Amino acid sequence: MTQPPPYPTPPVGGPPPAAGGVAPPPGQILQGYAVPPHHAPPGYAIQQQYAPPGYGPPQYAPPGYGPPPWYPGPPRPVAPPPTLSPGGQPLASFTDRLLATLIDYAVFMVIGMVFTVPAMIYFFVVIAPDMFQVKADGTMVEPDFYHDFLLPLLWLELAIFAASLVLSYVYYVEMMFRTGQTLGKKTMKLRVVPLDPTRALDRWTAAKRFLAQQLVGLVPGGSYLDGFWQLWDKPWQQCLHDKAAETIVVKVAS
Repeated sequence: MTQPPPYPTPPVGGPPPAAGGVAPPPGQILQGYAVPPHHAPPGYAIQQQYAPPGYGPPQYAPPGYGPPPWYPGPPRPVAPPPTLSPGGQPLASFTDRLLATLIDYAVFMVIGMVFTVPAMIYFFVVIAPDMFQVKADGTMVEPDFYHDFLLPLLWLELAIFAASLVLSYVYYVEMMFRTGQTLGKKTMKLRVVPLDPTRALDRWTAAKRFLAQQLVGLVPGGSYLDGFWQLWDKPWQQCLHDKAAETIVVKVAS
């Protein structure tokens, strides 16, 4: 009678081998498909790879295949370089000039209120009460509307207009030709310069610029046309009063 072949002695600390097999030595890593930790027999190391040999994690491509090509996407649009003046300085943008104009209007409005409010208080406290005089018998004195009210009011408005004109000249001409900047332009870091870089901004150039701006403003809608003209004026982005005085507005460091 044929005897079955003897089985080898199992290794120390390991389970008995399967029928017809040989137990690997202690500490050997199981190859092939990884064994979950809770199914690993005692004494066998755990292979930390739950994929067949030759197939790695997702970040590794199979043998013979490189990584997928990297597509950077469409190129980002590049802003065009700013237009430079004949002197090499960047021209002021429409937004910067608009903000500078609004600041100048606010400053000028505050200055105008300093003169207007006291004048109106004087009119209503000193002049207007003369229209409501009462006789000794208690009857009202019939006022002379032209001499007692209208004429003093017209003189007061004329005085306010004259003071406003003088302040505008000082602000937009004297301050401009000395530094090329008003308070609004200084805040937005802008400066008025002649179109010809070899010339300097003088008083007459600043006065022509101011007068042209005032004359255009007398036409209905002229102020808006003057301000928006720079949007389509090429290449120097000039307003109408800039063209009259042959000036441009540039961006400066301070």
